[in-house]
Parts: sequence; C-alpha cells; structure tokens
Amino acid sequence: MYLIASFEQTIYLEIALKTLEQHGVRKQQILAVPLDKGPETRRIFDTMHYSDGYSLFDVAAVLATCGMLLGAIYGFVLEWGPIIWGIIGFILGAGLGLLLKYIFMKKQKAVKKANALTAEVFIMIDCLENQGEWIERVLWENHALGIAKLRQG
Repeated sequence: MYLIASFEQTIYLEIALKTLEQHGVRKQQILAVPLDKGPETRRIFDTMHYSDGYSLFDVAAVLATCGMLLGAIYGFVLEWGPIIWGIIGFILGAGLGLLLKYIFMKKQKAVKKANALTAEVFIMIDCLENQGEWIERVLWENHALGIAKLRQG
C-alpha cells in the first residue's frame, strides 16, 4: 500500500518524517519530491487563448460610459456642445477606470504574494496495510494538505 501526502515545506514535514522513521518506517520506504514554483507573472491583456480571470477594461468601460453620458448631458449647457463633452467624458472616465483597476491589481498582487503558500512537497510512503492507519494519523497531525491511499494489486 502506498500513502501519498502533500505538505507545505515547513518544519511540520520534517517532524512527520522523523516521527515515521522513529516508529519503524525505513528511509528506503519514503520518497519525498519537492515541487518548484513556477513564475507567477500576470499579463495585463487577456487573449483568446489565455485568460486569468482579471479584466483590466471592465471598470474602464463602466466609467467611460458614465463619463460620456454625463459629458453629453452637461454638454448642452456648456460651451463646446454635447459631442465634444461626451468624448472628453469618455476619455476621462476610461483613463480613471484603467488607473483604478491597475492600482487595484497591484495591491491585490501584493496581498496574494504575502498569503501565498510555499512550495509543496509530495511524500510517498510504501507501507503495509496495518501500518496505513497510524501513518495517516501522523501525517494529518503534522498538517498534511491532503492524503491519498493507493493499494497495490
């Protein structure tokens, strides 16, 4: 039977491995595989083949529409007329929306980076059926992110 567990790379992983070794699990029965974290670069513009769920233009479109509407309405009483003031309102609203969304995305990226998990480590333990329950308990007690059982045969 194989027990496969996922851990953050913390002291709890070391404690779990040391506890297993002290209770009779040999080093040859344990396989630890650390995962590399890939680069997390966020693109400003989405394409047809890649979208990360963040749109830079949604707030800009809403504020541009509001600015254009207000510019056209008040343009009837202002000197340059509704068309020019509608275009000015559109440009100002779109610029303000892009600026606000960009600031929001930068701030959210900083918060996400502070709360990010460290790289994960997968542990695979080759054990007997009767050892599986207490090994699983040791792994859960040491903050395993997830555990899977794979029976041989």
